[in-house]
Amino acid sequence: MKPNLKTDRMTYEVEDGVGWMVFNNPARHNALSLEMWQAIGDIASYFNESDHVRVVVLTGAGGKAFVSGADISEFDKQRSNAEQKAEYARISTQGNRELVNISKPVLALIQGYCIGGGLGTALTADLRIATPDSTFGIPAAKLGLGYEYENLAKLARCVGPARARDILFSARFLTAQEALQCGLIQFVFERDEIRDRVIDYAQQMVKNAPLTIQAAKQALNTFENGGHKEDIALVNELVNRCFNSEDYKEGRVAFSEKRTPIFTGH
Repeated sequence: MKPNLKTDRMTYEVEDGVGWMVFNNPARHNALSLEMWQAIGDIASYFNESDHVRVVVLTGAGGKAFVSGADISEFDKQRSNAEQKAEYARISTQGNRELVNISKPVLALIQGYCIGGGLGTALTADLRIATPDSTFGIPAAKLGLGYEYENLAKLARCVGPARARDILFSARFLTAQEALQCGLIQFVFERDEIRDRVIDYAQQMVKNAPLTIQAAKQALNTFENGGHKEDIALVNELVNRCFNSEDYKEGRVAFSEKRTPIFTGH
């Protein structure tokens, strides 16, 4: 069922197998408010369950920012003490968890600022694609707030512990080129071509076997998270599902007939 969003600061659409989740708060450089976090979880859950969505793309409206972080204007009302912080964390963590739990490929299309909570959100994506003028950083040390383990662990896995320390301790911003070099992002495209390049890249994934991609994503996530026994067992179940699927039969037949396979995810 399509989500009934309670805010217009988050929007979504599905086109040609790609689900677009848009952070739509350009007046505040797409800073994340509490209502946005609630909508993020609803959209992510819908995309994850929809058979019409094969790939998810996260992006910011307005062209000046992907997400510039948390909406600091809410802090006095929503995060002024430990009790409020706990409630804020509950809602934002649930939204973040729904993003992380998407079993399909997730791409982040980044233009402009991608800082603080915005970088944390971008790190939930499997791959990050940015314009040359994009800027990355976590300025928490300039605000005096703390970051939960999960986001920092993902940052360290992505760029390595030493570079993560550099980003966090200095609170400095990285250029797109430096972010590319350290593995924080995977591709850089000019503004006038990035959307088309992301669509082309996403369509390559849309045409591939969904069950194979799901199994691969689960395997890589399991590796990143330490290879726990129960997670490895889940990977094995997903691999077996691939071999028992109609898509595997279709792939073999298409190969023998020298044609492009048509995968259904079954």
